[in-house]
Amino acid sequence: MPNWSSISLPAAPAPKGPYSPAVRAGGFVYVSGQTPRDPISGELVGADIATQTRQTLLNVKALLEAAGARLGDVVSVSVYLQHVDDWAAMNGVYKEFFVTPFPSRTAVGADLRDILVEINAVAYIGAS
Repeated sequence: MPNWSSISLPAAPAPKGPYSPAVRAGGFVYVSGQTPRDPISGELVGADIATQTRQTLLNVKALLEAAGARLGDVVSVSVYLQHVDDWAAMNGVYKEFFVTPFPSRTAVGADLRDILVEINAVAYIGAS
């Protein structure tokens, strides 16, 4: 038995691959790459980077909360953008969810197929 626990949302569909949506290990919560999909229907939300970023961060937030964490506990974020020119618009929405002191962050361009953004996060919530 692993020394960590898998976190998912009861009302959300199961992942399409062999991974946990989030994992709590000791005082850390690791949220797998989230996408702009409605957590209930699995349908893509929005056709623009701002709408997709907002839905993606709402999905990150929901998984953090399911693990007993909050956005203010996030220490590191990775952002994957289909189009690197969307950085400014993504960043505008990102600042609606994260405030100073901001977590560390990496933002890179990536081939994301039918979505514009994917985001994963690491939160520190202290020893369990």
